[in-house]
This record gives sequence, structure tokens and C-alpha cells, in this order.
Amino acid sequence: MARPRRYDGVVYSRPGTKILWMSYPDRNGKRIRESTLTQDWQEANKKLRERLLARDDKVLEIIKKGEQLGFAQWVDFFLENYSKPPLRAAKTHAANLRVAKHLKSAFQSRKLAELTADEIELYLRKRLRDRVRIKTTAGFIERQELKPATVHQELRVLRRMLNVAVKKKLLPANPCAGVEFPVALKGLFRPHYVTWSEQRKIEAHAPDYLRNIVRIITETGLRIYKEPMPMRREQLDLENAVLWIPDSKTPNGEADVPLTPLAIEAFRDQLRLSPLSPFLFPSDGNPSGYQKSVKKVWCLTLRRAKIPYFRIYDLRSTYATRLSAGGVADEWVTQMLRQGDAKVFKKYSQMKLQMKREALIKLNRQANETHMSFDTARVN
Repeated sequence: MARPRRYDGVVYSRPGTKILWMSYPDRNGKRIRESTLTQDWQEANKKLRERLLARDDKVLEIIKKGEQLGFAQWVDFFLENYSKPPLRAAKTHAANLRVAKHLKSAFQSRKLAELTADEIELYLRKRLRDRVRIKTTAGFIERQELKPATVHQELRVLRRMLNVAVKKKLLPANPCAGVEFPVALKGLFRPHYVTWSEQRKIEAHAPDYLRNIVRIITETGLRIYKEPMPMRREQLDLENAVLWIPDSKTPNGEADVPLTPLAIEAFRDQLRLSPLSPFLFPSDGNPSGYQKSVKKVWCLTLRRAKIPYFRIYDLRSTYATRLSAGGVADEWVTQMLRQGDAKVFKKYSQMKLQMKREALIKLNRQANETHMSFDTARVN
């Protein structure tokens, strides 16, 4: 049965212009007239059909808001209101600023609602062909091509920006949902599980304070740069084996953390190494501040220990995996990690696969050929 005429729209021409216009009723029956921004009859009717479909799906107002807002305007709004501390860490905001330069350069002429999955994929392919540019006094120098992980980071930031736009009812859906990354990323976001033998080897080649950091993170699951590095002495209560975290990445991170005997030993050793500083890990160059980075000494330690490089943050993943392997329920592991979303635990639990492979090495294929009999005793 055909739809009643009063629910349809029409495309028409107006005197004095070649641009076609359309007229259609909203859900309340009010007649809306607006330009199709095209002279092509088929394109104009396609625009009308999209409007009618959006009206029936109750997203017409959302689409019209997004059409009025420029993409560059939205990026600036996002950086100002959803990227800065305390909502996000300072490092996250700095990364968002770098990505925003490339996104605004690519889509600055587009409206927010006009961005499509195909355009995003073309942008990603172009970025994968770009080269690293280093600014010098003589000008810019081009080096190797951008790493796929760098370009993927830009996609993640764009996806986050558009997700906020969807929540603010400026977009009916996120176009990034239909984007397939052009390059296969090997090992991206797969944490490295540190075996006990690896940990002992790292500790043997690490300076004293780094050895304490390794033990503390693998025994407590602290976030390296947000929690242990700026830690003060008064946060420790070694007599009751507890640590207080007053500031963390998420509200759930602000909590009491129980300590194991190995963690207590590491904290006591670190207190001995920094007797005059209010911080547990004081800065070498600034006695009144704390150490901001251990990247260089971490790389050198792994090199001396002859262990392939992995992120120091993976020590936190190792803590979660060891809890899970010890039989702790996933819900409790999520609470021990002080995570707000249980979905985050999935990437940690993936490391169980490596532990299962290690267990398979112990598979005894000669078990049924040994002299020991496992048959039920016969009664004569």
C-alpha cells in the first residue's frame, strides 16, 4: 500500500535560481523547505529521500545540526572541552593536538555530517604513504615512511572525537565504524607477558631504583607514570601493607592498594635510596621534583639483559595475567587493576594464550608407553 501523499516531499525549482529546492513535512506535520544545494534532479531527489528517511528514524534534527557545524570547529571544541586535564592526561592531550593538525588539514573544508567512511579510508591510505618530516634550520627533512601504528593512532583519536559528537547528538552514527584499516598491524596492542626468569634477568641488569620499579609494578599493577613515579612517602603504610593512590587515570584508580611481601621489600629499599626527598623516586636534576621518565634506562637495561624490547607498561599487564593464572576470578582481577570498564581486562587475558603454549611444552607424548600401569587391578 502506498504511503499517503501528506507524508511525502517534493523537489521543485524556484524563480531566479538554478539550485533545486525540496519541501517535506516533519513528524509534526510542519512543512519544511530547504535547498538541495544541487542542480541535478536525481541528486536532489536522493537528498529528499535521505531527509525523509532521517525523519522516519527520528534523527533529522541531529543530521541538520551536524551539517551546520564545520569539522575543524568540532575538533577545536573537542580539544578544549574533552581532551585537556583533568578529563585526560597531559600526554593524551599532547597526542591529540598532534593528530588534530593532520585531521584539520585534511578535512577542514568539510562539514561534520559530511564526513564518510570512504573519505576516512582515503585519508589513512595517504598518511601511510607520507614520510616523517623533521624541522631543521635549513628546512624540513623527510625520513622513512610513517609507521602503521602512528597512522592507526590518528584513526583512534578521530574515532574518539566522532563518538563524542554522536553522544552530543550532532551525528546519527560514527563513520569510523565502517572503516577498515588498510594495513594489517602485527602485534599491535598485544601486551608482553614477562616470565619470572625474564624478570630476574631484568632486575640483575637494572639500577637499584629501576629494579624496585619492576618489582612494585609486577606486584601491585600500578600505572608507571601516573602512580608510582610521583608517589610521596606519606602514601605508604608498610606496617599495614597498604598503599594509598590519591590521583590516578580514572576515578576507580583512586583507592587503597594492598601490598605483597615482595612489594613491601621493594618500597623499603626505595625509601633507603631516597632518604631526603618527599618523593620515592626523586629527580636527579631537580631535588624537589620527581623523575618523569625511565624510557632511556629501560631500553638500556633490556639491551644489557639481551631481552627484546617491550613497553614497561606491560609489567602492569603481567600483574593481571599472574593474578588470572593463579585462579583469581576475572571480576576480581578487574577490581585489583582498578579499572572502570571490565572490557579493558580482555587485552590482559589474551596473554593467557602464551602461558597455555608454555604449558603445552610439558606435554608428555610417551605417557602411555611408560612401565607404570594405570589399569584397574584385576581380582583373581
